[in-house]
Amino acid sequence: MSTTDLQKQFYSLIEKELVNLNLPDRPVSLYKPFIYALEAGGKRIRPILTMLASGMCNGEINDSIPAALAVEILHNFTLVHDDIMDSADTRRGKPSVFKKWDENVAILSGDVMFAGAMQQLAYYGHNDTYSKQEFTALYDVFLKATVTVCEGQALDMEFVDREDVELHEYIEMISGKTAALLSASLEMGAIAAHATSIQREELALIGNEMGIAFQIQDDLLDAIADPIKFGKRPGGDIIEGKKTYLTILALKRSTKSEISIIKETLLAKNPSEKSVEQVLTIMKDLDVIDDVAAEIETRYKKAFELLTHFPNSEFKEEFKNLLTFLRFRDH
Repeated sequence: MSTTDLQKQFYSLIEKELVNLNLPDRPVSLYKPFIYALEAGGKRIRPILTMLASGMCNGEINDSIPAALAVEILHNFTLVHDDIMDSADTRRGKPSVFKKWDENVAILSGDVMFAGAMQQLAYYGHNDTYSKQEFTALYDVFLKATVTVCEGQALDMEFVDREDVELHEYIEMISGKTAALLSASLEMGAIAAHATSIQREELALIGNEMGIAFQIQDDLLDAIADPIKFGKRPGGDIIEGKKTYLTILALKRSTKSEISIIKETLLAKNPSEKSVEQVLTIMKDLDVIDDVAAEIETRYKKAFELLTHFPNSEFKEEFKNLLTFLRFRDH
């Protein structure tokens, strides 16, 4: 996806504001990891969504920046703690915070990052153009998203030891881990623009649909994507024993012998290439691949449909371009 002038403008604004957070120098072990985590980079999709939502609702872009910073700092806080739970040594090609320092430092720095994210929202309480209701709404959306993200992570951890995960439970999990913060990013941008309750609701729904679609799409690409573009061989999730939308759906449709093959492969520490191929073949034969692709398309179409409710603008056009890129990505 080529970077447009508007994306570059928003990205530069976010980077500038992150650098200018004016964090204390001491304690070094608290704030240096905070800065390190933010400097690791990333596409800054969530804050850009916040700013796009604000623009689509005729808001002042500068007024959306504190909300955008809040969601970006919160996102990075979750990554710092996720890396501890996953024992991930790297993040975006660099040592993760807990690996560069230690777990205690990472936990404490993550905690202060969460507080720092919330502090950004104080801007709206000190600004007389925002009502008490709008200020409260920003905190409500932010905190609800935080709780939902944690719930999604907890469900994901619980699923590891379960064999009976249902599709609706999986959707609930990814709605938390992936979609909740995208939804909040858009709704907070709307609130920062003094948007109507209908606009807020529709943008929150767009975020939810695109978040769920994105994660299911990742599951699908793991099974069918070009390994050179995707960065790993087909069936990586199967090799790791992950429960995905595809494996859950395949188990629901399989015969007893097929269920046995799938479960044995998922539970194996080092499954053979042949057994992984067997699982992928079962998925194709049971129309799992095609039906999952249709589910992804349905959710993206819903997001596009909701987007038509907003007046034409450069912000809406940019959002459409982003959705189109996500819809047709191949890695």
